[in-house]
Amino acid sequence: MIRLGVNIDHVATIRQARMTDEPDPVRAAVLAELGGADGITVHLREDARHIQKRDVRLLARTIRTPLNLELALWEGVLELARELTPHQATFVPEKREEITTEGGLDVCEHASRLKNVVSEFRERGIHCAMFIDPSESQVEKSVEIGAHAVEFHTGAYANAESAEKSEQLDRLFDCALHAMKAGLSVHAGHGLTYENVRPILEMPGLEEVNIGHSIISRAVLTGIEAAVADMKDIILRYC
Repeated sequence: MIRLGVNIDHVATIRQARMTDEPDPVRAAVLAELGGADGITVHLREDARHIQKRDVRLLARTIRTPLNLELALWEGVLELARELTPHQATFVPEKREEITTEGGLDVCEHASRLKNVVSEFRERGIHCAMFIDPSESQVEKSVEIGAHAVEFHTGAYANAESAEKSEQLDRLFDCALHAMKAGLSVHAGHGLTYENVRPILEMPGLEEVNIGHSIISRAVLTGIEAAVADMKDIILRYC
């Protein structure tokens, strides 16, 4: 069964808009679990624009499902991962000027540093995933550095015009098959919605999808437990 990881970053985005204490992403995580989430995903950025260290520490103590910590190669968040040993660390690129993550991590460029960190995290029992664009060279380098999984950036598919979606899906499927044959777990995320997630569920070897913005957007109108349940129902009915 494909797991649903719910990214709660944008609950914190709403909170930080007024620099107050609500809505609390930790409470949102608990409700997401009640709605059927199989895991909780958060991205602690260097500029702490939404998720805070306080949130990650409380999530690590509170939630009952696996915590997936998205992180760049920034020593401040690496140190927090060492302290908390989340179930999974997903390595992502990060630019201060971007609104959201704009593309996959270049594992080839950062291979030496990543290999050292992945080796250390594996020894600590942390499952390591690389958030990458669908590219066979990135898949192969992820294997080389010792990653457990790759999460394919699905933004190009999500943003493609109707005529181009098939081409983007083919690219994702080919790379997913390559990753699966290489022994990597296959995950997918970015830009996935209630309307476009179904074709992604057919990716070879897919084990996990991570979805945030679309679920939180619906949660504003319906509540987070119901919004998560709606997405989980799509997965359960389609798989």
